Amino acid sequence: MLSRLTRPQALAVCGLPVVALIATAALAPLPFSVTQPGMTANVLGKNQGTPVITISGAPVRGTSGQLRMTTIEATSPDTRVSLSDVIDAWFAKDRAIMPRDSVYPSGESTKEIERHNTEQMKESQNAAAEAALNYLDLSDKNVKVSLKLADVGGPSAGLLFSLGIVDKLDGDGSGGDLTGGRTVAGTGTITADGKVGAVGGVALKTQAARRDGATVFLVPKDECSDAKSELPKGLRLVPVTTLKSAVGALVALEKGKGSVPSC
Repeated sequence: MLSRLTRPQALAVCGLPVVALIATAALAPLPFSVTQPGMTANVLGKNQGTPVITISGAPVRGTSGQLRMTTIEATSPDTRVSLSDVIDAWFAKDRAIMPRDSVYPSGESTKEIERHNTEQMKESQNAAAEAALNYLDLSDKNVKVSLKLADVGGPSAGLLFSLGIVDKLDGDGSGGDLTGGRTVAGTGTITADGKVGAVGGVALKTQAARRDGATVFLVPKDECSDAKSELPKGLRLVPVTTLKSAVGALVALEKGKGSVPSC
């Protein structure tokens, strides 16, 4: 025998599954990582007491100013991220939610991910050195470049490595520094032929850059809109597509001549 439920009773019964789903979602781990601005490092100087760039086989010039590579920090692959974590980060300017698979390769252990990131960093360093030497028309048979940056993985420092090598070997090409004495930060992958690629997380990297004193930020051109979304006051965005365009923009900025691109 079936009995008819009153409207309030029906709403209560229908609402129970919804409440249960919300409660489950609030407690269940979600496939996301919480990210925030990470450390920055001046590639023209030292990191943890060791020079980031060491060059032999060619005269090395003294430099002023800074070229700071930028990073983001993410929750570890095995961290449980809940619905409340996602909601908190959603409304915070200094945090962001990213799909875990976009931060870490899926199906790999923490050790495998660390090894993967280390390999990416090494490949990035090799490409950065080759791009810089190609730009300067120097041979890697005579000029040797060593790059060391502790506790950082991935390929996103490639552009800044290349710029650091160019600054140490050639500066602005006429005796001055690429930085013009400024603190310049940035991000971007680089290929051996000098092409700059997108990296992700740029809105958080601009915050890290400004926190550590940068007034100029070099960003892959395709990521201009992301970089502008939470741009800190006092930080100038300069979009780049190649190592040559990055050097050209910095020289124009330093000398106050020529056009400096903007997002």
